Amino acid sequence: MNSPLKSVLFVGAFPGPAALERYVSGDLAVRLQSLGWNIQVTSRRAGRVIRALEILLDTWRWRQKYSVACVDVFSGPAFLWAVAACALLRRLGKPYVLTLHGGSLPEFAGRHPARVRRLLSKATAVTCPSPYLVDEMRYLRPDLILLPNGLEVARYPFRERRPPLRHLIWLRAFHEIYNPELAVRLLSRIREKHKDVRLTMIGPDKGDGSLQKTRQTAARLGVEAVVDFMGAVPKQDVPGLLAQGDIFLNTTNYDNTPVSVLEAMACGLPVISTNVGGIPRLLEDNETALLVPPANVEAMTQAVIRLFQEPNLGLRLARNGRKRVEAFDWTGVLPQWERLLAGLIPGPNSLCSGAVEAKARLGSSAKAPR
Repeated sequence: MNSPLKSVLFVGAFPGPAALERYVSGDLAVRLQSLGWNIQVTSRRAGRVIRALEILLDTWRWRQKYSVACVDVFSGPAFLWAVAACALLRRLGKPYVLTLHGGSLPEFAGRHPARVRRLLSKATAVTCPSPYLVDEMRYLRPDLILLPNGLEVARYPFRERRPPLRHLIWLRAFHEIYNPELAVRLLSRIREKHKDVRLTMIGPDKGDGSLQKTRQTAARLGVEAVVDFMGAVPKQDVPGLLAQGDIFLNTTNYDNTPVSVLEAMACGLPVISTNVGGIPRLLEDNETALLVPPANVEAMTQAVIRLFQEPNLGLRLARNGRKRVEAFDWTGVLPQWERLLAGLIPGPNSLCSGAVEAKARLGSSAKAPR
């Protein structure tokens, strides 16, 4: 029988009907549940306003069902519902952990330092999935805890790619911050000399018009017939789809520690990525990936052609990438989350007065997985 104390409320954006495992915090919730934790999750709503209202309602009505809460913190409008949820959690006397997300959060914090510092300072503990966010945000709270995004590496079959490498894969949400149009533009450039290259684009439509613009660009450049827009796919289908590709493209303008890149590396796909945000802390140019400036179609095109011409380079990136990503396996990450959350549960041995012991166990200045 599950202990009533081992109960967690996850507060974030988990819009249905996609499975919870598709989202980083949702995946953590499911895995904790498999270990005997009681889990509540909010919100599954898609609209911003109704999501915020449901988060507050669920946080209140489920107050007897959870002992500690985990709250996702993003920049932009999502920051506001995190502030509101945390205010209610404090009113309820619930300890809570903040998890910082997104490569644009440091820029947002730079514009609103007082608001962000206030939110972080009142949390029982604050975690970051990357050394980049730890370094960029520690001036607002020095005791940040490094807990990387987890991945079940065994689910991703590793395969070394041999020439010709002609199938490009893009996996991300269609939103302007991920610059999906760049993938279509570089495809057009490459096909001027390599007519057999094609592109698969996988990911949900975030509703800002990026999907429509990308389709229009593909049609205007005459490559629409060789771009497969698959939309959102179930999490369990991702390994099989990545296995069909030859080169992985990460075209984003902002980034932190993207799970999609970790998944590609686990499958043995050589990765070409923009060098934004936390990417240079995650990937090493010419060793685990090829890194290029953001929004630079020529640089990314030349990186793809380089992999066409240097097959040994692709093999080296793939092998090193697989070794790198093994440090993110859930077998190492999940026990750290369990120790942190267990240490925050109110009781005789509670660490809520600052989570000192939990941080000592985890190592608030822990090194990045290598």
